[in-house]
Amino acid sequence: MLSASPTSGRIALRKPLPASGNLQVIPTSVRYQQQGVVGANYGAQRQNSLVACGAASIEREVIGNSPLPPSLSSKATGLATLSIDDTGPAYEGIITDSSTRPTGLYVRVRNMVKHFNTAKGLFRAVDGVDVDIEPSTIVALLGPSGSGKTTLLRLIAGLEQPTGGSILFDDVDATDLSVQDRQIGFVFQSYALFNHKTVAENIKFGLEVRKLNIDHDQRVQDLLALVQLQGLGDRYPRQLSGGQRQRVAMARALASNPRLLLLDEPFGALDAVVRKQLRAGLREIVRSVGVTTIIVTHDQEEAFDLADKVVVFNRGLVEQQGKPTDIIKHPRTPFIMKFVGETNVVPATSLLTKRMRFSTTKSLVMFRPHDIKLFKSPPTEESPVTVAATVADKANLGWTIKYMLRFDDDVECELQLTRDQDENEYNLLLGSRVFVYVNPKSMMGFNKSDIDSTPLV
Repeated sequence: MLSASPTSGRIALRKPLPASGNLQVIPTSVRYQQQGVVGANYGAQRQNSLVACGAASIEREVIGNSPLPPSLSSKATGLATLSIDDTGPAYEGIITDSSTRPTGLYVRVRNMVKHFNTAKGLFRAVDGVDVDIEPSTIVALLGPSGSGKTTLLRLIAGLEQPTGGSILFDDVDATDLSVQDRQIGFVFQSYALFNHKTVAENIKFGLEVRKLNIDHDQRVQDLLALVQLQGLGDRYPRQLSGGQRQRVAMARALASNPRLLLLDEPFGALDAVVRKQLRAGLREIVRSVGVTTIIVTHDQEEAFDLADKVVVFNRGLVEQQGKPTDIIKHPRTPFIMKFVGETNVVPATSLLTKRMRFSTTKSLVMFRPHDIKLFKSPPTEESPVTVAATVADKANLGWTIKYMLRFDDDVECELQLTRDQDENEYNLLLGSRVFVYVNPKSMMGFNKSDIDSTPLV
């Protein structure tokens, strides 16, 4: 008879000890690490349905078939939570306590290369990439279509074989490991759920295929609680919303305690409100179980909201990687500045750039709309040097107000304000004259080729 027993940091189930007899004891520090992947139907990238289940690797320290020492025999009752019996180990639930939960993999990608032969020539999908992914962190691979981010994810998963380079999991060379041996869980954009199976059966699938010797039903219930789908185990995927199906896919990927979780555009098919709600849930789940997570996305808000580290790709190369705030505040290349956030683009010969005394050999200059400092009155001696402009248009976008400013040389730029800022400080009238200052340190010169993201073939 299984009995529930609340434990700090985990959802736990315990089996009572027999009243007497020899016991097999597992120390409290022991962890069972089941590793693997359950995936299916990788969309257009794989026409044939893929179901790869990783072999379980269970590490345990067992003192078996030996009587307890006298000092412990009188305290057998206190050891009830540590026992196993002939049916296998007692299921201890999902460990969420940071001091005892398994540590995620440390992933290192070194000089990774993946080339494809196409009708148009050699396509350099990944062309010499180095990335470090720290254990138990969330890393977002961000970039436009064809930039190499999904190819790198597939290389890490073992779904593609590299042309060159290496992948290390902790200190083990995983470059040539099969999918089954990579200790990973995969969540696909299409979720790849089995429509003929219930939610519980979908989650249980990997456990059954790999015949893990734990209480499968209780594991399913614990995972449903983790993803906040209690009571929905008997439903079929078609009876769920898109957000609920995404959470089922997450629960299935976590069923065997993978140390690496890979997510390929997991929120792509959902509307903006649901995506935002699920991002918060995903972040909480990932941090609670301590699994290293890599997410591929083209959504900047998603990447910067979720990730501890963002890796921005373009044309098979890493343009910049680091903390989200560093990438936003300190773009290293014109591509990063143009791709991450909104920008104004003006000719390098425009009145604005000349007046701001910004000098560049490039043909164009960009800066952020929020870098504009606006004056409604002509500048005084104490004011910075400005350039006059006319308010050409105003767009009301809810909590954001956008003004289009036209300079006397017919060059235009956009000013963004919050609604409160506009109502309390500006409230500009169309056709009115204003005076603009942009700090030249916030400007960046570039040519069109510097921001081109067309895949190279």
